[in-house]
Parts: sequence; C-alpha cells; structure tokens
Amino acid sequence: MTDSGDPLFFATAADLDSWLTAHPGPHPGLWVKVAKKGSGIPSVSAADVNDVALCHGWITGQRKGLDASSYLQRITPRRSGSLWSMVNVRRVEELAAAGRMRPGGLAEVTAARADGRWEAAYASQQEAEVPEDLAAALERSPRAAAAFEALGRTDRYLAMLGVLRARTPRSRAAQVAAAIARLEAGRKGR
Repeated sequence: MTDSGDPLFFATAADLDSWLTAHPGPHPGLWVKVAKKGSGIPSVSAADVNDVALCHGWITGQRKGLDASSYLQRITPRRSGSLWSMVNVRRVEELAAAGRMRPGGLAEVTAARADGRWEAAYASQQEAEVPEDLAAALERSPRAAAAFEALGRTDRYLAMLGVLRARTPRSRAAQVAAAIARLEAGRKGR
C-alpha cells in the first residue's frame, strides 16, 4: 500500500521498474499486489519483485495474503546500515552482470562494500552451519545442546541467526550468550 493505503499492481517487472525509476528519493515503501501462480492474472512475480527491488536499492519484506487470487509483498528502500544476506549478494552480482542495476541499487552496494556489510553477508537457512563459537558454547551447556538438537531446521536457523548477523566480536559474544540462555530456558528461535 502506498501512503494512500492502496496496494499497487504491476503486470510486468518492467512496469515495477518504471514506477521505481519515476519515484526516486525518500519513500516509506509500498505494498505490491502479486497474482498467485495459476490465477490466470498477468502479474509481476515474487522473484521479479525481489529482483527489481534489489536493482533500485530496495528490499522485500513482509508478505501477506489478500484474496484467493493474490497476495501483497512489501518493498521498502534499504535502511542505512542494513545487513545483507548471501542470497541477495549473489543475486545482485547476477543482476549487475546482466546490466540491470540502477543508481540507487549501485549506491547501496557501494556503501555495503565500503563498510564491510557486503563481505559480512549472512548465510541463508539452506547454507547456514552452526558457527564455531556457538558450537563451543553448546558443548559447555548440555541442556542448551539438547534443546538445540530437538529443534527443527527453521527454529535451529532462527536460534543461530543473531550470531550469524552479528558484526562485532562483542555483539557476537552477546548473541551466543543470548542464544544459549534462550535454549536453556526452553525457548525457540530469537
């Protein structure tokens, strides 16, 4: 939804790209209406929304259902200092190689490379491995280790995510301690 509260519908990725090009500068973000697969409605796809957002220095966020044939996908300009995922780093590299990046997207990449966020991108759920410092802390806490082992894949990733995203040794140590405390208390995730 835009500031007026209405979601915007784009039939193609080019339409969304044109809209973002025509609306540079500070923006609170918007809700993009996306037709579900099999609905028969010509629509920008979720992958298209993600790619076009990345090209302009925006990022996808919350997704929520709308009706039987469509859902809403939130996109917003990337916040200053926001972390990057390895998935988005790799995708931006592909988009750049294809010549699709726009000035706003290139500026975000330049800033992330300059301050180390690009190299510090966190792993996706499919690729994430238990960080060594968290593994060592789990070895020191049998209760936390047992709770961690009992978690499903998604909850295990959520338990590790704070550690994976931490940017300083101090923050990382705090995230390890918090993860162990949550696990010892029997709480899942973050």
